[in-house]
Amino acid sequence: MVLGSGTSQGIPALGCNCPVCRSRNPRDRRMRASLFVTGSGGEAAVIDTGPEFRLQAIRAGIRRLDAVFLTHAHADHLHGLDDLRPLTREKPLPVYGNRATLGEVAERFAYVFRETQRGGGKPRIILTEAETPVSLGSLRFTPLPVKHGGLDILGWRIDEAGTQAAAVYLTDVSEIPPMARKIIGVHEILIIDGLRARPHETHLSFEQALTEAAALGARRVFLTHICHDYSHRAVNRFCRAFIRARRLSGVSMEAAWDGLTVAL
Repeated sequence: MVLGSGTSQGIPALGCNCPVCRSRNPRDRRMRASLFVTGSGGEAAVIDTGPEFRLQAIRAGIRRLDAVFLTHAHADHLHGLDDLRPLTREKPLPVYGNRATLGEVAERFAYVFRETQRGGGKPRIILTEAETPVSLGSLRFTPLPVKHGGLDILGWRIDEAGTQAAAVYLTDVSEIPPMARKIIGVHEILIIDGLRARPHETHLSFEQALTEAAALGARRVFLTHICHDYSHRAVNRFCRAFIRARRLSGVSMEAAWDGLTVAL
């Protein structure tokens, strides 16, 4: 389930009076980008814990987690980490990311890892560097080294035992290096960063994201991390025009939305 499909400000953006921020279409309300993943055996994991994680988890009915997977340490993907507290009462929760991301977590959430006063509580988490695929019951999460401008971050490929389908999650991406393309391989679902129509230094534009999706061979494509330049309907019009212009067949491309559920 897509918990959030918005950019770093969220939609509506604070202090903005644009048509999208004033829209009454619920699909134009976009919390910060995050993904909730469940397996056939009840496994549960989340990719990124942004500032609205508590609200997202309540809305999605999340009562337990087996792991957290981080893409990078920007505030809109990390700063809800403390909200994991109720989900770590029974046992510590592993948090996976690359070395740089985990270093940022240890610095910004230093109180989690040192002796503090009693009362108030804090999340019980275990920082674990993700260099190889992580198995979680029937699920396997494979880290994908991609670029977010000059920053090395992770995307994630998600496989489930018993099915040949796979999903790939690439938020905040501006470049997909050859190594990541090789690891991505054959997959059915791609959720990919598409910030806006205009180019951006650290994010893919709609055109770039859909071009990458076509090159990667995904059959079902969803744009995420969308800003307030375009409404949900407008993004979908852009996707339909792209499909017609490229004469693509057997593929669907559309905007993700908060609450979107996709099954492998």
